[in-house]
Amino acid sequence: MPLARPSSSPTISAMRVIPVAGRDSMLLNLCGAHGPFFIRNLVLLEASDGSTGIGEVPGGAGILKALQKAVALVEGTEVARYQRTLNAIRASHGAHTGTMQHQVSSAAEAAVLRQPHEINLRLDNVITAVEAALLDLLGQHLGVPVCELLGSGQQRDRVPMLAYLFYIGDSRRTGLDYVAPRPGDDWYGMRLREALTPSAIADLADAAAARYGFQDFKLKGGVMSAQDELQAIAAIKRRRPAARCTVDPNGAWSLSEAVAVGKEYGHLLAYAEDPCGPEQGYSGREIMAEFKRATGVRTATNMVATDWRQMGHSHLLGAIDIPLADPHFWTMGGSVRLAQLCHDWGLTWGSHSNNHFDVSLAMFTHAAAAAPGAITAIDTHWIWQEGSERLTREPLQIVDGAVSVPDRPGLGIEPDMARIEAAHALYKQVATGARDDAMAMRCLVPGWTYDPKRPSFAR
Repeated sequence: MPLARPSSSPTISAMRVIPVAGRDSMLLNLCGAHGPFFIRNLVLLEASDGSTGIGEVPGGAGILKALQKAVALVEGTEVARYQRTLNAIRASHGAHTGTMQHQVSSAAEAAVLRQPHEINLRLDNVITAVEAALLDLLGQHLGVPVCELLGSGQQRDRVPMLAYLFYIGDSRRTGLDYVAPRPGDDWYGMRLREALTPSAIADLADAAAARYGFQDFKLKGGVMSAQDELQAIAAIKRRRPAARCTVDPNGAWSLSEAVAVGKEYGHLLAYAEDPCGPEQGYSGREIMAEFKRATGVRTATNMVATDWRQMGHSHLLGAIDIPLADPHFWTMGGSVRLAQLCHDWGLTWGSHSNNHFDVSLAMFTHAAAAAPGAITAIDTHWIWQEGSERLTREPLQIVDGAVSVPDRPGLGIEPDMARIEAAHALYKQVATGARDDAMAMRCLVPGWTYDPKRPSFAR
């Protein structure tokens, strides 16, 4: 009778899947306006040695149900054999190892990407939640940070972040349960108040820089006219000539419009994120390539190169300089593999984000810490939640525009179960399914409907 193989690492004794909710400001985008709440899914893994691992991914019923289905595949498995566990989850969904299923994270993103509203079903969101928690446990077992377990290991001690700025609607006009605006010119006061002009956006940039030390700024566009949005960038640059700025209209501009503003304002931009999209029978990748050739402005995307096949086509067309490989959608391992490819091919790696808690901030940080070569400052929505929405005992801090990579084992964070349970209780009160940005916008503009080629507010 063969001898049983001794376990070389802890085993998973319990897996908890916890949907949570947090509060948001009335942030405007092409698809409307963020509602008062956002939702996420957490995975908590308890190991046989008493340690706990955690992961966070987008919210929604599809991901939640798939994670609940995965419990039986995860419990009882060995932490060090985490890839075997992840492959078992893939197989349970009929996917081959390493394949990407392009789904979307919200109704808003579904609209932008012109995908069917079969939302919250992207397999890699499910994989990433479990992967992050398992890597957290494995790092704790080995006594090393998660970034040492990704790619070729840790590449940097600090990860640059950008100030993700939005036009903000007047939430007092909605009757919805937003946090009430408060006085003061600091970031915490300004992030709750209406901001619709170039000077107001520059004020937001000043407040974010004062609080977090940012030198990189991104404006979510698709809200005002292209000219107005570039005027907002110009307002930031007048106050901060050394700032690195970009704008992201989610493909709302026509090619001709994007080329016109690119030629006029391109000198202000470090790059343009999805300035234009599909039109007249041509794909977003083809249109982006034409924009690049016409303007010389570098391009970034989280719309036209969101999986390996799309990335291949984008590279062949010369459409993209900076793929924004959000580890929540590529998996942590996949995001770092793309960073290695970018380094070898002369591209620049970056990361997109949606609303998230501080667990995701740690996940972003470790993925970016393992990315080789030059990277761009990565997106984070955390500045809109920081100070009120934490789920860990000591969230990582953005200081001088960057997050220091924790030298503690695993993700370097400790779940705060009281906070998590409170966020779960809020979820049970407010969750209504997928994010619907049209609902809040209709409070400002009755009868408002989404149009992928018209600004959401200044029509």
